[in-house]
Amino acid sequence: MGYLDKTSITVDAILTKKGRELLAKNDGSFEITQFALGDSEIDYTLFNENHPNGTQYSAEAIENMPLIEAIPDGTNMMKSHLITLSRGKSLLPYITVAGISNDTIQLIKGDLLPFSVAPVTHNLTNAGSSAVEAGGYKFTIVNFNYLTEMTSDTNTGSPMQLDTYGGTEAIAEHITGNVANLIPVNDLALFPAGTDSITTTMIIEGITTGARKTLQVIVNKS
Repeated sequence: MGYLDKTSITVDAILTKKGRELLAKNDGSFEITQFALGDSEIDYTLFNENHPNGTQYSAEAIENMPLIEAIPDGTNMMKSHLITLSRGKSLLPYITVAGISNDTIQLIKGDLLPFSVAPVTHNLTNAGSSAVEAGGYKFTIVNFNYLTEMTSDTNTGSPMQLDTYGGTEAIAEHITGNVANLIPVNDLALFPAGTDSITTTMIIEGITTGARKTLQVIVNKS
């Protein structure tokens, strides 16, 4: 969902199949009870304190930016959630994952030992605090074709098996929990000639705080 025009109350929304079904009933069952706001499409580097027309025009370029239309792809929309901090907090929560160098997960084709991704969130209650979020995390892999399996410690969410797709196009899948366990693919055909590795992305989102972390996932041929 996205506001298309800041001067009027105009909303562009894409409904899911279930949403369209409820709307078609026209009996009041279609009701929006929750929503999220984000500013992923805003380029704040355009803020110009030295604008030739004065400081009141510093944000002119930002305010005149066109807003993108709503798209039903969580991996490309709402990357920067707007959140409300708890009373007395002034620091944004952020996520780290221990045991991963340079935000990169290195896997080896055919390895049957799961690689565990265990994030923690910092600044949860006060400056310097860190813990696993009470609501857990959402783990999204942008191209599930590169994995044989992705499970969580709570077994919440169940990515479909690879052979259901019937193609090699990138398919995003997600699970929720406190820890994500990854098993890389064992298919040599996915590696183009002369290529020693294939790469995709994992996005980790804190369900309680909205904090977000992006990791690179590399599956090496050997």
